[in-house]
Amino acid sequence: MQDPSSPPPAPRTQARNPLHGLTLEAIVTALVAHYGWPGLGQRIPLRCFTSEPSIASSLKFLRKTPWARDKVESLYLFMLRNSRRAQTRQADG
Repeated sequence: MQDPSSPPPAPRTQARNPLHGLTLEAIVTALVAHYGWPGLGQRIPLRCFTSEPSIASSLKFLRKTPWARDKVESLYLFMLRNSRRAQTRQADG
């Protein structure tokens, strides 16, 4: 049993998790900046991306729909990997 007067254990860091510390709003904003609303709607065909899209309406839907949020997070990770590959090719090239 832990002594109640001692500080709580430090939380485990997630240094290898690229989503750690990012808000859903930051992820959606980055995807819109990279792909635009039409490109985002093509990659993830959700009404919140294709019909009168906005950050606010997208966040409202994604916060209620775990499977859609998973798709958005996966696309964000894919975008990061492709950006890193492109930078590596340019540096080598």
